[in-house]
Amino acid sequence: MNNGTSRLEKYADITVEIGLNLQKGQTLIIDAPIHASDFVQQVVKVAYDKGAKVVMVEYTDEQVLLTKYEKAPEEGLKHYPQWKAKGYEKMAEEGAALLQVFSPNPNLLKDVDPERVSMAQKAIAEALRPFKSYQISGKMNWCIAAVPSKEWAQQVFPDRSEGESMDLLWEQIFDVTRTNTDHPVQTWKEHVETMNSSVRFLNENNFNKLHYRAKNGTRFSVELPKVHKWMCANFTSEGGVSYVPNIPTEEVFTVPKKDGVNGVIKSSKPLNYNGYLINEFSLTFEEGKVIDYSAEKGYEVLKSILEADEGAKYLGEIALVPHNSPISNSELVFYNTLYDENASCHVALGKGLPIALEGGPDMNNEELAEQDLNESLIHVDFMIGTADLNIDGEKESGEVVPIFRDGNWAF
Repeated sequence: MNNGTSRLEKYADITVEIGLNLQKGQTLIIDAPIHASDFVQQVVKVAYDKGAKVVMVEYTDEQVLLTKYEKAPEEGLKHYPQWKAKGYEKMAEEGAALLQVFSPNPNLLKDVDPERVSMAQKAIAEALRPFKSYQISGKMNWCIAAVPSKEWAQQVFPDRSEGESMDLLWEQIFDVTRTNTDHPVQTWKEHVETMNSSVRFLNENNFNKLHYRAKNGTRFSVELPKVHKWMCANFTSEGGVSYVPNIPTEEVFTVPKKDGVNGVIKSSKPLNYNGYLINEFSLTFEEGKVIDYSAEKGYEVLKSILEADEGAKYLGEIALVPHNSPISNSELVFYNTLYDENASCHVALGKGLPIALEGGPDMNNEELAEQDLNESLIHVDFMIGTADLNIDGEKESGEVVPIFRDGNWAF
């Protein structure tokens, strides 16, 4: 990686200053794979320079994880240590920040029974539900950022050698995260303001329904809760800290009314879910619920997602991303939802985001349900945006306003 050290430092600066906006005296939890240690070391340096009280790094080993999925008894797959879950919850309660470093191996679990993986993932999700609620409700400042793995790089650039593919993927990451600009942190501040301007337009119009149409067969409508609000990935934590949880990010999003989705949604990019690829899939919704589905590849994995729990059959997020954006313009499929979702309009199966409701973070589960917000253990984004996607917003009065034309903002 040519000039890797200086740009890695800039990438760490963006992650800590823009993504986390780490505060003096905060504890930082870093969850990362072992092979991301070079980046983690840079983040730790920046974090302490910013005044972190303590930085706790938890590394994972993919091969150990694979062995668990292959060999552990079902009882072990269904177990997650409560002391660990309680520890995370306690740190979040005391104001810790969280960085998740994502560096996927898309083929890691390809030969493992999807039911075993689903069993383990469900146990983890259930144990960490209280901790994750701090993230999903925006009560803590957190961020997810990605670094290449050799397997991921080879999937994106299959015709290149291992070293060349790693260099190329690093270059793409530095490009789409705006690390390659002269003043990355300032560039990010300007980008966030651009997204906020789209948020203001959508909230001022206060649409109660959106209509999607694309030539690939996507044709659906989605109602919005009365107290919904549009946001971009520029959140403010309960403690008043402004942060950007996804690096990169291009999306403006809100939540759908749980029973208000009707029609057909077709995927526009592959979904890499826990190492399994789902491609060319379609979901048919009636009164919010998936009543039919198909997939050219990964049907059984898609089925396992939809059967995770009752809420998995409903949507929990809708997000708008212009086709003319850095990741889309790269013309690459990254096989990584963090990146691919920011190349395309997308939706998410599963848990709705309380932060996208007025007063949502302070509501209990019963109150959130009364506001038509979906509840689930999962939250799985998948891409539906195309170069010809048109979206109209409908107001309560019946007035229809163009939002997207030919894949881009219409205003």
